[in-house]
Amino acid sequence: MISFNKFIQIAGILDKTEAEMLIKCGVNYLGFPLRLPVNKEDISELDAGKIIKSLIPPNYGILITYLNLSEDIIKFCKELGCTIIQLHGVIETSELVKLKSNFPELKIIKSLVTGKYSVDELKNIIDEQSEFVDAFITDTYNPTTGATGATGLTHDWEISSELVEYSLKPIILAGGLNSENVYDAIIKVKPAGVDSHTGVEDAEGRKDMKKVEHFLFESMRAFDKNNFGKGSVC
Repeated sequence: MISFNKFIQIAGILDKTEAEMLIKCGVNYLGFPLRLPVNKEDISELDAGKIIKSLIPPNYGILITYLNLSEDIIKFCKELGCTIIQLHGVIETSELVKLKSNFPELKIIKSLVTGKYSVDELKNIIDEQSEFVDAFITDTYNPTTGATGATGLTHDWEISSELVEYSLKPIILAGGLNSENVYDAIIKVKPAGVDSHTGVEDAEGRKDMKKVEHFLFESMRAFDKNNFGKGSVC
């Protein structure tokens, strides 16, 4: 089953070898950013699909994308074999309604981009779209590049903490997280889960096993110290 309680995602998978290493470390959720408006894809759609289709629960591949039309999203998810999607672009609530209606088994994580939108605007997104998503993920806007994910930048955790308190749906924390700050981030924000991309990479941009293991250890240490967060099992 898919759980958003103590959820830990590592995103930006480069190849099968990297995916296998992450699973060996204990990572259950692997993120695949594809069809991006700003950042370069880490892997081809063909190779991503092969990895995702090879995963056996409790391991899942998550499509991270900026697609915003339900028809396109459903088609792409089915091509890849995805049952979890992370939507980072602006998407109309009506498209989320169509997604839930036409692909009910799809679990939807919707981004809340801090720095690009005010707290009130993010709360409005939560109000309008909570009914049609399974979780939210906060991330950091980079005004220089225009990127709304995989920026390697942290944001004001007070904002994410306020959103966690406000939302009835689980909220995952992302944005510049690494093994050195994830413990403090979880204690401060009290999210249901965390996500890291560049924070567990080496100088060549590959996932570093020791960094991943340390990230997992520090994440679970924080989750276990305070079993908080509005997690859910789907």
